[in-house]
Amino acid sequence: MMQVPAPGTKQAAGKEIMLVYGHHAMLERWWSLVQNLNQYGAVTMPDMPGFGGMDSFNKIGIYPDVDAFADYLAAFVKLRYRRKKVTIVAISFGFVIATRMLQRYPELTKKVNLMVSLVGFMHKDDFVYSQAQQRRYRIFTRLFATRPYALFIRYCLLNKFVLTTLYSRLPNSRRRMIEITPEQFKTNMELEVKMWQANDVRTHWLTTSQFFKVDNCQTKIDLPVHHVASKADHYFNNQLVKQHMLVTFSDYHRYVMNSKAHTPSIMADKKEAGVMLPPGLRRILSRKV
Repeated sequence: MMQVPAPGTKQAAGKEIMLVYGHHAMLERWWSLVQNLNQYGAVTMPDMPGFGGMDSFNKIGIYPDVDAFADYLAAFVKLRYRRKKVTIVAISFGFVIATRMLQRYPELTKKVNLMVSLVGFMHKDDFVYSQAQQRRYRIFTRLFATRPYALFIRYCLLNKFVLTTLYSRLPNSRRRMIEITPEQFKTNMELEVKMWQANDVRTHWLTTSQFFKVDNCQTKIDLPVHHVASKADHYFNNQLVKQHMLVTFSDYHRYVMNSKAHTPSIMADKKEAGVMLPPGLRRILSRKV
């Protein structure tokens, strides 16, 4: 995990922030966001099983579904924040995990002073993909997660040449590289290759398949949610995300970040990553706990 102590300022004094990253991630990928959050308190960001080089659930015979990640995160919260309250800031799929954690362990809601979603989602219907597309994705992701395919992908496809070729041609990948120079593209690809090789292949595809059957609208959570939506999100229907969040949380507050994709570039510096914390949310984060 990454731990960054609070700076010696009044607005950060005594505050604890836990950042839960999303899919296809590692600690280094979100350092620039940690720098922004650190203005408002001490920041802790844990690796998740199967991501960032951490051993996968498969190693101990546990299926890596949303419930397994929620249980792991709950154990982390109980150990890390024994007598403390915490602000949870969760990105995309990380928000799915954090939400499920509070649904499975409702006693933890009293430890949370603020629940923040950064382009998070709640339900499989939040995706902009058609039902036919979702069915195809479910089939292919489960196939890629089988041991033979996973081994082939890891040792034959996850190399610099193949990944660079795919990222330069696939629409969704190219969207993540909007308005960057060839040199920046090269630097981005170095981190992309590192992430693909550090993350467990089976965990990656099994969790991807979870996207298209997730439903976090079955159990209420007695907390308001502060949701940051991307105005150019190419994955989610922001109106449906709002409706599903209102089903589960006691209240909903929306902020919009000026991003040209789901999230800023993986090589975004502190200023560029700062768009993920719009002014309205920053005012909330700066309040005394």
